[in-house]
Amino acid sequence: MPPLSEAIAAADTGAPNSKLRPRSAVSAGVGLVGLIGLFSYLLIARHAPEIAAFLGVDWAGRGRMDGPVSAVASVLACGLPMVLWSLFVDKVHRNPSTGIDWSRRRPWRETLDISLTKLAGLWTTWGLIALGYATMRFYWSGQYEFSMGLLARVAPWLLLVSVPYMLWLDRRLVEPRDGCYAFGRWLVAPGARVEGRAIGHHFRAWAVKGFFTAFMLSIVPGNFASLVSVEMSEVLANPYMTGLWAINLLYLVDVHIATVGYILTLRPLDAHIRTANPYGMAWVAALICYPPFILMNGGPLDYQVGGADWGYWLAGHDTLMAVWGAALIVLIGIYAWATMAFGIRFSNLTHRGVITHGPYALTRHPAYISKNLSWWVGSLPFLVTSGSWVEGARNTALLALVSGVYYWRAKTEEKHLLADPAYQVYWNWAQANALIPRLFAKLTGRNAPLIRLEPDPRVGPVA
Repeated sequence: MPPLSEAIAAADTGAPNSKLRPRSAVSAGVGLVGLIGLFSYLLIARHAPEIAAFLGVDWAGRGRMDGPVSAVASVLACGLPMVLWSLFVDKVHRNPSTGIDWSRRRPWRETLDISLTKLAGLWTTWGLIALGYATMRFYWSGQYEFSMGLLARVAPWLLLVSVPYMLWLDRRLVEPRDGCYAFGRWLVAPGARVEGRAIGHHFRAWAVKGFFTAFMLSIVPGNFASLVSVEMSEVLANPYMTGLWAINLLYLVDVHIATVGYILTLRPLDAHIRTANPYGMAWVAALICYPPFILMNGGPLDYQVGGADWGYWLAGHDTLMAVWGAALIVLIGIYAWATMAFGIRFSNLTHRGVITHGPYALTRHPAYISKNLSWWVGSLPFLVTSGSWVEGARNTALLALVSGVYYWRAKTEEKHLLADPAYQVYWNWAQANALIPRLFAKLTGRNAPLIRLEPDPRVGPVA
């Protein structure tokens, strides 16, 4: 693999070695071991009574391990193998991008003030997030009740662990004065000169973690329980039920790996947030796809009013239903694969390293493409149970708008990521070599020129 500077030059000039796919920030093994850990725990949870009987353990009245505590354990079973692989196989803690110099151990007195200042900034940030949770009522109803209870129980331990972690890490960081330090400095030394851009990055990064971590934790128990508790006789009853079970299994992979990604934004794992998207339109495009701001699923862009899914329309045609279900499984499988490719670095609205392997070798946005195609194939929006062509046309138009939202998300995300020369290299490579961009170029007769951009000062330096 050529050095980054050579790769950029090759991509910009169209040299032959620009055909070499840039190295991915995450190895394929990370997601794979996470998948193995998750599926292993899922099997244990489903067959807990049988396992207990084999081991001679009294399991009377307990049944399968499908409760919320078991769901949290499944996240740990998914995340721990990924952490171990990252550290002991990929040795990510040695990457220069961590910003850590392991040979450096400054004296405690040299970094103590820095660490205490950062703790002031960190704890205040956590306090503001907690205040946001406490103020907004939707966090205390429905599925969010679980995530709020879990975070409340974990919070004291996070406060406790953050002290030795910060003291230990700052002694080894090349530059410990980051956005957290700038915010802490602003708090403890009013009037002191601080870097406003660094504080902005700090708040954007923690806004992403605060918003999406609560959301992901809220959907873990239901998603997990539905797969543990269902009987296989129901799953195999017909092609529709089999397809639904397989689709839910793939969503389980997506939810668990994404949840791990939002939790583990740690420098020693090289999974920290380099930059959070600074563009307001990117935040609008992303947030309208998630509760409580979601415009779909009962909102103005609900494309399923009066409609039904593929199982309804294909009922009685088992062969066609099986083919249709297989197509959906492939599409959602690509979607789950795209999440899995990130390993412990998945996150919306952030840059945590450039992913180039797996489905990202085929297109820059495999998750958005496959997810939207699955909605078209699964919902058949032009068909409605009332038979009204007007309602069918309306649903079709609304789903087209939803797909447009995801196109908007893709463009705003690229605008952010293109501030990093490493992503420019990948963008250039994908435009010239990846399957989907080449197919579009052939169909349209247009091939976008390779780009060369100067970094956007609003994004800030890529840490």
